[in-house]
Amino acid sequence: MSQIQSKTLQDLEFSIILESISKHCTSEKGKELVKNIVPYANKPDLEIALAQVNEYLGSLVSENRIPNHYFDDVDKEIKLLKIENSKLLPEAFLKIANISNTSNELIVHFQKFKDYYPTLSLLTENIEFTKNIVDAIFKIITNYGEVQSKASELLNQIRKRLNDVRSQISTSFNSELAKYNKAGYLDDIRESIIENQPVLAVQSIHRKKVKGSILGTSKTGSIVFIAPQNTLNLYRQLQELLLEEKQEIDRILRILTNEIRPFAPLIEEYIKLLVALDVLKAKAFYAKEINGVKPEFSKNHEINYINAYHPILLEKNKSRNLPVIPQSLLLGEKQQIIVISGPNAGGKSITLKTIGLLQVMIQSAVLIPVHENSTTHFFDHILTDIGDNQSIENQLSTYSYRLKNMRGFLKKCTNNTLFLIDEFGTGSDPELGGALAEIFLEEFYNVGAYGVITTHYTNLKVLADELENVVNANMAFDSKTLEPMFTLLIGQPGSSFTFEVAQKNGIPYSLINRAKKKIDKSKVRFDKTISKLQQERSNLQRNTLDMEQQSSKAKEYADVLAEKEAKIQDKLESFQTLYDTNQKILSIGRKINELINKYFQTNNKKEFKTELDKWVMIEKSKYDIAHPKVKKSKPQKVKEKVAKKKAEIALKKTEEEVLTKVVEVRKEKIKEEKIAAEKKASYVFKVDDKVRLIDGRACGVIEKIDKKKVTINYGMFTTATTLDKIELVVSAKRKK
Repeated sequence: MSQIQSKTLQDLEFSIILESISKHCTSEKGKELVKNIVPYANKPDLEIALAQVNEYLGSLVSENRIPNHYFDDVDKEIKLLKIENSKLLPEAFLKIANISNTSNELIVHFQKFKDYYPTLSLLTENIEFTKNIVDAIFKIITNYGEVQSKASELLNQIRKRLNDVRSQISTSFNSELAKYNKAGYLDDIRESIIENQPVLAVQSIHRKKVKGSILGTSKTGSIVFIAPQNTLNLYRQLQELLLEEKQEIDRILRILTNEIRPFAPLIEEYIKLLVALDVLKAKAFYAKEINGVKPEFSKNHEINYINAYHPILLEKNKSRNLPVIPQSLLLGEKQQIIVISGPNAGGKSITLKTIGLLQVMIQSAVLIPVHENSTTHFFDHILTDIGDNQSIENQLSTYSYRLKNMRGFLKKCTNNTLFLIDEFGTGSDPELGGALAEIFLEEFYNVGAYGVITTHYTNLKVLADELENVVNANMAFDSKTLEPMFTLLIGQPGSSFTFEVAQKNGIPYSLINRAKKKIDKSKVRFDKTISKLQQERSNLQRNTLDMEQQSSKAKEYADVLAEKEAKIQDKLESFQTLYDTNQKILSIGRKINELINKYFQTNNKKEFKTELDKWVMIEKSKYDIAHPKVKKSKPQKVKEKVAKKKAEIALKKTEEEVLTKVVEVRKEKIKEEKIAAEKKASYVFKVDDKVRLIDGRACGVIEKIDKKKVTINYGMFTTATTLDKIELVVSAKRKK
């Protein structure tokens, strides 16, 4: 059972987290509940609560978003509902109807998407779904918060009479208004309203001429406001009917209240459901704001927070556009206690508080800003000793208070305790306080407690190095600029940089030297050694980081080259396949062309068919050699025999089609040649025609034609020939 004291929550400023979460609540009840959140007492309940927050967070980006669950506060109405013979007003009934409607919608939604929201659906599992409340209310009350006329026969009759009387009042008043206005008794404003009834604005000198009751006068007394007698009588009837209506409405509301009264416990359950969802929504929106996740709970005693942020610092720096450096920390069986040392203002306390605050948050079912691969553990106790807790009230000094606190630690520490101590051992003589701090640390170690402490004491750094499962750590510090780097380094203690920081802040070097002489030389040498080790470690880490980056880049480049090589190889293989295919097609084309040309010369169809069959068989035998036959079963052989027969028929048909096509092509070619010959024979050559010899390639221009003889000019020379030995290239007419 977890028992985390309010002092721990106060030390870790958990109330600031709750205040940030409460801002996302829509109801006052939700805000109040959030501000009173405390860590869960047992792990099973915590895991359900965390799963519910995680599911709600997932619903924010889901198509199956959780329906709206806003509701009005009805605490007063519920209390009144529990009193016999009480009466609720229409507005209260509308609030209750809205709560019932919203709850019913949520019950149906979570039943429908139970697989999607397995833990959220537990909230509605034992809540009754009923429309009786809503049906009963809207049978009497309208959406505008009025009692319906059909709520009772008497109310319906009263309202009909009311409408009649109102109509009569309007008619009567308008008649009196027209009458006295025509007589000239009225002022320019003519009419007004006094005590919710219409009156005539009569000039004071004519007041005795108008029958009715005087209900008032103007400030100057020049106008008298008179209710006409006929209208006044009707108005009295109206008031009597309104009183009857009010009494009937009161009776109806009391009946409705009695009808709803048995549902009071169910309405309270509805409100609990809506408040719980309001709190879950607030937690989910806060998690979204800080990039919170749900780490897994480790089976062994281990906390492994990767890239953990202090949520309060994260929010503050985000508003100021300042960066926040995350910390990674591991606590486990082999790293049971971490002793953090180093200079002040280096981030020791923030690191300590980050671990503690995140642990309190996760044990309160609040998602935390860490890497999703982080793990955590459920601790029975989380003990803290942070800050100057001087107790004026009890007249205790800082050291006395801390000793009292340590006494409490020693009583409560078990192997399932997380303790966090800031500036361990301070407040007394360094040597004596340091010695006592050593004993405390050994006790915490022996009971198997897990913890983080910060210190400047050298003896604690040495002890941490001696104990097997205790490790030293330091906050990285730039020894050149003496600026903190806010990064936790595990493995070695940190120097306090006491004299270096003093020198940077303007303390004379002579005074620093005098101070060094006042202390044991071995301490100075030890601190200097630690400082040097820190510097070397910082350089080593920087070099390691550079090497890792270079290695990563080289690996990326090698992957890119390998990918390119694979693509090139694929292209080469595809090109080779394409080349082989094209060569095969060309070979087939040449062979077919050879057979066709031979057929054109011999015009022997039988010979053409024989040679084509012979060539096909040769090609088939080559294919069979390249693709050896596998021994087949009898059914397969039958199938292949049938397929072979079909192939032979198809081949024969193809041969006939090829021959037909060849003949058609040949006929078409002969026809084209005949047309070209006729065209050529009919053409009359002219001077300047561009021509060439039928067997030649050189082109010339006709210079002279003498009957069938022609002279052709080739530019450098001329030649004579006959018309039947030349062919036209471009006519003289076309050239122009």
